[in-house]
Amino acid sequence: MSKKTLPGVTRRQILSFTAASAVLGAAKAANAVTLKGTPVWSPFDASPPPHIETDGWVFFTEAEAAAMEAIVDRLVPADELSVGGKDAGCAVFIDRQLAGFYGTASRLYMQGPFQDGTPEQGDQSSLVPQQRYRLGLAALDKYTRSQHQKLFKDLPGEQQDHILSGLESGKITLEGIDSKMFFAIALKNTMEGFFADPIYGGNRNMVSWKMLGFPGARYDYRDYIGKHNQKLDLEPLSISGGDAWKIKS
Repeated sequence: MSKKTLPGVTRRQILSFTAASAVLGAAKAANAVTLKGTPVWSPFDASPPPHIETDGWVFFTEAEAAAMEAIVDRLVPADELSVGGKDAGCAVFIDRQLAGFYGTASRLYMQGPFQDGTPEQGDQSSLVPQQRYRLGLAALDKYTRSQHQKLFKDLPGEQQDHILSGLESGKITLEGIDSKMFFAIALKNTMEGFFADPIYGGNRNMVSWKMLGFPGARYDYRDYIGKHNQKLDLEPLSISGGDAWKIKS
């Protein structure tokens, strides 16, 4: 007699059901439909990004924005391969992110207790990203005024690099916020802004994607599957689409 796994159901019956399901799944896959022409959906139909109706700063003050643009330009310096972080829109990306749910940490658990833990336990601070930037940028300019009689944005590039290295290592302390924490979030968000889809404000003109040869948010690569070890020179495509996505009247 077959051993029962559920009341009224044997192991042999379960195996039969599983096999039948696999056959049905394969049959459905074989009858899959290939869609051609203009997509019948638009980018972000289900989850649109925040719509910003201004070209100005949304979260940063003018002073904060100037300091932030100086920081991102040292973290991503311009060279023969690409523009710097400022011209790539990294500060704009950070500004837009701070104005949304990322800035307020509204999708994270932010209840106490808050206390120092081990590095393996990750970030234990009660400060949300908006607070980290507001406190950090103010403390940075206060530090440079006291030490160099200038705002951070007005210092020579080499001096800015020295200060940023001091923040990263913790050798420079800031008032009201851990310097290593402030540097870490600024570096992380700058990298995100440099490489993210341009729809979020950074990676202006897809400069980083062009530098890397990344084709972007293309949804169909079937024409290129067999082209091994070939330089395709595909123009990067943003999530927002391109001319090929638009319905021509």
